[in-house]
Amino acid sequence: MLKRALWQGLVAGTAGGLVMTLGEKIEQAVTGRPDSHVPARVLQRLTGAPERPGRQPPAVNWAMHHGQAALLGVLRSVMAQSGLRGPVASAKFAVVRLTNDQILENATGVGAPPQTWPRRELVVDVLHKAVYAFTTGLVADALAARDGRGPGQLHAALRPGRHAGVGPLSRRAAGAARDGRGPAGR
Repeated sequence: MLKRALWQGLVAGTAGGLVMTLGEKIEQAVTGRPDSHVPARVLQRLTGAPERPGRQPPAVNWAMHHGQAALLGVLRSVMAQSGLRGPVASAKFAVVRLTNDQILENATGVGAPPQTWPRRELVVDVLHKAVYAFTTGLVADALAARDGRGPGQLHAALRPGRHAGVGPLSRRAAGAARDGRGPAGR
């Protein structure tokens, strides 16, 4: 399962990052908002690379922006492979995406906590990260669906709803689902 989640997640996260970037460029053309250099500054601080004032090298900005999108896509793919799929899973993932940004930006001193931001800036950031999360989720879910239902989905199918009397899947059934074998997978 983890091998599939790795490549599928990189694909899904890259797709999400590209769609988010397209949305950002459209929004910037409409609002006049300038490019952010926060991703580059975060990467420079994480790696110890030299910083410079003002605009940052576009390659460094894109490396952090798209690298982070691709890598986080792996987590969304693990969610999908486990059976956490659909809009609710993507909404949960949006929170993870926003939290990841905030941890890195605040830990490096490049950013400030979102509650201190102007509201318009906060809304724009949340909107773009939601576009990323839902696009990544659509791709990850579609790729995982090719491997069949995940262990969580199989467990839920035993008896719809949450019931105290329904125990977990057997290790064998859960393993077959994770490995893409048997009735759960291909």
